[in-house]
Amino acid sequence: MGMKARLCLVLAVFLLAAVPAQAQGWPQKTVRIIVPFPAGGSNDTLCRIVADKLSAEWKQPVIIDNKAGAGGNIGAEIVYNAAGDGYTLLCAPPPPLAINHNLYKTLPYDWAKFVPITVLALTPNVITARKDLPASTAQELIAYAKANPGKVTYASQGNGSTSHLSAAMLAAQAGIEMVHVPYKGEGPALIDITAGRVDIFIGNISAALRFEKSGQVKFLGLAAKSRSPVAPQVPAAAEIGLPDLIASAWFAIVAPPGTADAVVQKINLDTAAALTLGDVRAKFLEQGAEPVGGTTAGTAAFIRDEEMRWRAVIKSANVTLE
Repeated sequence: MGMKARLCLVLAVFLLAAVPAQAQGWPQKTVRIIVPFPAGGSNDTLCRIVADKLSAEWKQPVIIDNKAGAGGNIGAEIVYNAAGDGYTLLCAPPPPLAINHNLYKTLPYDWAKFVPITVLALTPNVITARKDLPASTAQELIAYAKANPGKVTYASQGNGSTSHLSAAMLAAQAGIEMVHVPYKGEGPALIDITAGRVDIFIGNISAALRFEKSGQVKFLGLAAKSRSPVAPQVPAAAEIGLPDLIASAWFAIVAPPGTADAVVQKINLDTAAALTLGDVRAKFLEQGAEPVGGTTAGTAAFIRDEEMRWRAVIKSANVTLE
């Protein structure tokens, strides 16, 4: 082997060893993952599944801290202002990472400065109705709403959430008028729809599935291009006559601005490993969620693409918040 080849080999070994060395010993204390919505929703459930595996891998507590309110902005602000040491992370759906800055005039954080780590999962939104609503299909819902303008109420996870925007899309595409009832998260919204206090909720199938299986609610249609394997009886968007009603939620982990790349890469790799575990995949699929993973660069590109897509939805639906 020539001198140049030997130097290249030494350099390659050095570089491979240097990245782990920068994160050597991390974590040395509890890692807190902020979920910006209440317990009980899919955001909370999926993040807890992964947190348990990371805790076992890191041999340190990994706790989920629910900081709900303001469409995810409260939790996002906490993480944004946290030290960039990897010990405070954000596990969130689209609103604080790709939507809210297009809705609010000012925010206490800059969404673009979060450090993307990974996307945990994708899950399609489903039109969920209270069990005694006089409509058993999406077409019947539209007909009922047209016959009773302003009477149908729809719950959402909060102002500017994907459920809010999905319902706005439905109203615009179907030419109907509905009344928005925002909640502080998916859990409270689902509780009220099972109690019959609101008519419909277009939210993640992962959170609503158990209520549908127990007969507490009914599914009218899926806001996706194809049917879901966890609820194959539910027609997709094109089948209900609304081919452009496509709205999937996702859940990503990001770090505060300035977090060291070595720490970010370690979290990414360990999370990716957790997502390949059979029991994790099974639990995700039980929730109607598809595990994703991927590189940090791929995560950054994905969030940018989603930001552009939801920005177009907001503009089309003319949704604004103070």
